Amino acid sequence: MTSQSAAPTAKYVITARFEVNGLVEKPDVIGALFGQTEGLFGPELDLRELQKNNRIGRIEVEMKTEHNKTHGVITVSSSLSMASTSLLAAVIESVDRIGPREAKVWIEKIEDVRELKRKRIIKRAKDLLKKWAFEAMPETEELMKEIGEAMKPSEITTYGPEQLPAGPDIDKSPSIILVEGRADVHNLLRCGIKNVVAIQGARVSETILKLGREKEITLFLDGDRAGDLILRELLETIHVKYVARAPPGKEVEELTCRDILAALKEKVPASEVRLKHARVSVSPKLIEAINNLKGTLEASLFNGNLEVVAQMPVSELAERLPQTDGVTTVVFDGIITQRLVDVAAEKGVTCLIGDRISELVKKPSHVRLLTFDEVAPESPAGPRKE
Repeated sequence: MTSQSAAPTAKYVITARFEVNGLVEKPDVIGALFGQTEGLFGPELDLRELQKNNRIGRIEVEMKTEHNKTHGVITVSSSLSMASTSLLAAVIESVDRIGPREAKVWIEKIEDVRELKRKRIIKRAKDLLKKWAFEAMPETEELMKEIGEAMKPSEITTYGPEQLPAGPDIDKSPSIILVEGRADVHNLLRCGIKNVVAIQGARVSETILKLGREKEITLFLDGDRAGDLILRELLETIHVKYVARAPPGKEVEELTCRDILAALKEKVPASEVRLKHARVSVSPKLIEAINNLKGTLEASLFNGNLEVVAQMPVSELAERLPQTDGVTTVVFDGIITQRLVDVAAEKGVTCLIGDRISELVKKPSHVRLLTFDEVAPESPAGPRKE
């Protein structure tokens, strides 16, 4: 879960380039990667499963178009082994279509993140040492003592029978801050906040339930979709007083002390958050369609009586929707883009339900835009960051 562009324990970064004979959008690229690599080597190398289990980070795409061609760069961070990362790179390189267009994908490089980090640290250490030499070089023994103090591990303790990562002030503080994982605890301790404990794990432990009954709870969660799912579960499971979030797309473990204090200062009452996260009410037929479509990269088109009038791959939706009559609702396992919103508005569609919504420049007032998670949230009992 690092910025979301890197897996929490990223060891390698795969950089691939691509070229498409035509104009495509970023969701087309990501959809092609998921769709064309699914099932090639089983769940061990399935991109969705790897992301869900934090074995790879977010797939970053940078692109530009010129002369009716699209060029770009795909970046994927990996915490897999060297062999598995190389195989994953070869799987990515096998993609030969993006959207409806022919495409070429090739691996430019695979970098060892740890080696790059070591080089930066060594260079920085040399610069610091050189600066000290011009100012006042302390005695060797004194210098080693200072370095030892700086490298002293954070005072992370464990709490409860489950040995949850925590600060030292849980028992003596009337209020506590719940975060997602050990790295979040470490970051808050670094900033002097010691009444913090991590949820840590796939379910709400007995220790967390007990703390919810005895302490004033503030949730401090990542600003991503996983954080939304954890938030919904905890609001339904324990008594929460306040909710604080990292900025959108950011994670608690990567925030500066200033960011952490600002986020905690802007915490809001949990009652307000419960209203915001209330599930949107729609027909059971649409909820059933969402559950059937998750993970398929397919779309179902419904008429005014909520009868299916057409089904198709998401990659063909924008082109075939204008040719399909009587459609009022579209449910699809993909991203609601500006292009699709414009097509739907022109066709008279009144409701689009997708996996998530991209940044939109304009939103027609007569088209309702919903996400899977708003209508039929996933079970939050899946993997969480450790």
